[in-house]
Amino acid sequence: MNRAAFYAALRRSMSGVFGKSRCAKQDEGVDAILDEAQRRGANLLHLAAILAEVYHETGGAMQPVGENLNYSAKRLTQVWPARFPTLASAESYANNPRALANRVYGGRLGNAGFDDGWVYRGRGLAQITGRANYAKFGLEHAPDRASEMTTAVRVLFDGMIEGLFTGKRLSDFDTIDSSSAASGYRYAASRAIINGDVRQNGVKIEAYGRAFEAALREAGYGPDETPRSERSEKDVVVELRPGRTTQVPGKDDAGVARRSGLGFLGRLLDAFAAVLERLMK
Repeated sequence: MNRAAFYAALRRSMSGVFGKSRCAKQDEGVDAILDEAQRRGANLLHLAAILAEVYHETGGAMQPVGENLNYSAKRLTQVWPARFPTLASAESYANNPRALANRVYGGRLGNAGFDDGWVYRGRGLAQITGRANYAKFGLEHAPDRASEMTTAVRVLFDGMIEGLFTGKRLSDFDTIDSSSAASGYRYAASRAIINGDVRQNGVKIEAYGRAFEAALREAGYGPDETPRSERSEKDVVVELRPGRTTQVPGKDDAGVARRSGLGFLGRLLDAFAAVLERLMK
């Protein structure tokens, strides 16, 4: 995959994602996702769907985020009207994230302890919430790790591939055309893998998914490549193309070749090639 071409496609003002506002942290997050996709052999359409969800869930930051529970009293009556039917009922929880987390998440999602609502609040690239959900990913006793990139990427892929978030998985939204050059993947419907708000956000996920799909195709994405994070110096190939060569008389077959017509440059290339050959042994 040509990552430079991938990022160049995303930088275009009409790409539908990022545009010219990308920063190093965003690239770091995208690279971690691309590496994991190649490591797992994820197909192009599923990877586009994963990137679309992360772009939406993180507001384009492409970094693990923690749930924002800092609301005004008025906003609480809008987000959780059943729990806070009046401003008076919301007043003591306004701008009080810990108390709010324990109020809205306590006693459900596997939370049983006094402070579980806060301890198991939403974290990650696709946020997991509640003790039971943290336990699915082996994080019940180390919930803060959900905010670490390596763990957040693992949770993201396990959850979307295996259906651990809502029961829906990436393969549920494949179509007959999904393996062809023309994408038939149902990005909008795939929002259900993370959240049931398909009517509200499905259209956005569709647009993001198509944008990432186009960039991945342009970059020649293939899941069988070595992830960037696993490459070593041995994977770097230096290819010299100096032109026609002739064998120097009196040297054996493994000896030094003289590039005809290149003079000093040819001798310099010969020396450089000899050094590389010794290093690669």
